[in-house]
Amino acid sequence: MKILACNSNRPLAQAIADYLGMSLTKANIRRFPDMEVFVEIAENVRGEDVFVIQSTCYPTNDNLMELLITLDALRRGSARRITAVVPYFGYARQDRKSGPRTPISAKLVANLITSAGADRVVTLDLHSGQIQGFFDIPVDNLFAAPVFVNDVRTSVGQSSDRLMVVSPDVGGVVRARSLATRLEVDMAIIDKRRERAGVSEVMNIIGDVKNRRCVLIDDIVDSAGTLCNAAVALMKAGAESVSAVVTHGVLSGEAVARVAASPLKELVISDSIPATEAVKTAANIRQVTIAPLMAESIHRISEERSVSSLCD
Repeated sequence: MKILACNSNRPLAQAIADYLGMSLTKANIRRFPDMEVFVEIAENVRGEDVFVIQSTCYPTNDNLMELLITLDALRRGSARRITAVVPYFGYARQDRKSGPRTPISAKLVANLITSAGADRVVTLDLHSGQIQGFFDIPVDNLFAAPVFVNDVRTSVGQSSDRLMVVSPDVGGVVRARSLATRLEVDMAIIDKRRERAGVSEVMNIIGDVKNRRCVLIDDIVDSAGTLCNAAVALMKAGAESVSAVVTHGVLSGEAVARVAASPLKELVISDSIPATEAVKTAANIRQVTIAPLMAESIHRISEERSVSSLCD
């Protein structure tokens, strides 16, 4: 097999290749003066099993076009099988019609990836599970929970008796319950009302969090408004401390400053999206790597072995 990296998250791609003991496939991915994307694969890929690693994070449209054009180049280069490894799947939050005359952009992106030449997709913690059904090709949706479980256990050590997992909204209950079950701790839920997109208001806390060390869990942190509001509410309810684990650290706009000024003791994110300078220098934001998880899934797919057991 071959591992090919586009430009959105080369550190993660290199870490995956290092884990597998491989070198990244040589390719020239650049821009013309008018910013058109040009891709040239510098190695023979005829008959090869090729994995293309590309998170469609900011700048989302540029990175998506890089991925699509790379897939097309591999297809025209007669690769035997092409797998798009998309640790962060952009447009995932546009997974339904939010009102009249609005798109389902996640479905459109799924169609584009398939039409460009992908034979299968590997991704991580999709915003909603039904997005897998938007594809007419196999999709392996991995979960970062095992990575976070190990990290939380390491950070709390033996003092996990007062630990509590908290879902920041009703929609994240399944994710929170999974983590709580793995850690064998209690769970609480925050019931919030969203007045408009990007703005949330915490209303009620379902569960007793007094004197508990709360761990919020979510799939995406963008503006960080929900997390920070939840942290404030939990501290007011008597929590001893509040930290958070989130798979995809989008952290746009003033999100990093908002997290720094919040009661959050720590925000742990994965490296599905490369860290900005603001994230790297933030005192209470830390990254954990998903490279071994992604690398192992790639290895198992290449050998036609089970991938789901990785997330057990």
